[in-house]
Amino acid sequence: MAGNPIINNHNEDFAEILTIIDNAHEKAYATVNRELINMYWDIGEYVSNKVENARWGKSVVSDFANFVQHRYLGIKGFSQQNIWRMKQFFETYKDNEKLSALLREISWTNNLTIMSRAKTDEAREFYLRLSQKNKYSSRELERQIDSMIFERTMISDEKNKTFIDKASGLVALRDSYVLEFLDIPESHREKELRSAIVANIRDFILEFGKDFTFVGEEYRVQVGNKDFHIDLLLYNRELSCLVAIELKVTDFKPEHMGQLEFYLEALDRDVKKPNENPSVGLILCAGRDEMVVEYALSRSMSPALVADYQLHLPNKAVLERKLRELAEISDFDETI
Repeated sequence: MAGNPIINNHNEDFAEILTIIDNAHEKAYATVNRELINMYWDIGEYVSNKVENARWGKSVVSDFANFVQHRYLGIKGFSQQNIWRMKQFFETYKDNEKLSALLREISWTNNLTIMSRAKTDEAREFYLRLSQKNKYSSRELERQIDSMIFERTMISDEKNKTFIDKASGLVALRDSYVLEFLDIPESHREKELRSAIVANIRDFILEFGKDFTFVGEEYRVQVGNKDFHIDLLLYNRELSCLVAIELKVTDFKPEHMGQLEFYLEALDRDVKKPNENPSVGLILCAGRDEMVVEYALSRSMSPALVADYQLHLPNKAVLERKLRELAEISDFDETI
């Protein structure tokens, strides 16, 4: 079908109108959500004060929940359990002005998830910023917490500071990725890994961050009379640059860096637009020796990183121990 010729003649105009409508809907939702969080905050503060003054107990809160639900028939969110959550919500953030501003930018469901699962203010701030920036659904946020993205980011290499998103302070690239959503065996080839990633590109982008967009697989660059193919090519909107990813199902080898630097040079000369920043490279491999990586990167002038991937969720106890050890080292350094 050729479609409606009138509509076809105005595609560009109509697209602009749709953008206006979508922006208005987004702003309206944000305003409604902010007022909802403000209401829950105020109720939490009120109940907290009543309980603190020994005037309210469980029975009074139960009566209050029944009263509200009877007064506003069909209203949701005012069960006894949720009212206690409002109290906890207020008490968790009341002394932290920075976080109390952030929490109004995400949904109540995501706030409850972060409040219940993040154990420190630092972790809460990380997930609040991550949720706000990426506009996570509740399922997406749960997945990020399950994959312990906060702990993985905190113990990431110093090299990662090159890839900090200056607007939010969040790391744009890390040195470890969890690809548990790929349905491939532990023993696999690079072609299988690449195909599985492309087949699950939505979840792959979620692991990397929603500022990334997928450009292509086996992306062709021509140098001289020869064609070369980059395993995966992404674009990061915040960093305003192309991101070349080379997949290796073996441990990292120094020669991998030469190949990646060659691809970055080709991208910067022939693909990068004048307004974009220099391309960034990532070698995603099955494993890495930290000392080998350090030597390989020490004289490299290219913005590149070596990361490993795993096909299962990380061991929570191991990551938490590493994070504690890192904090202890940091505390020790400050005393010297």
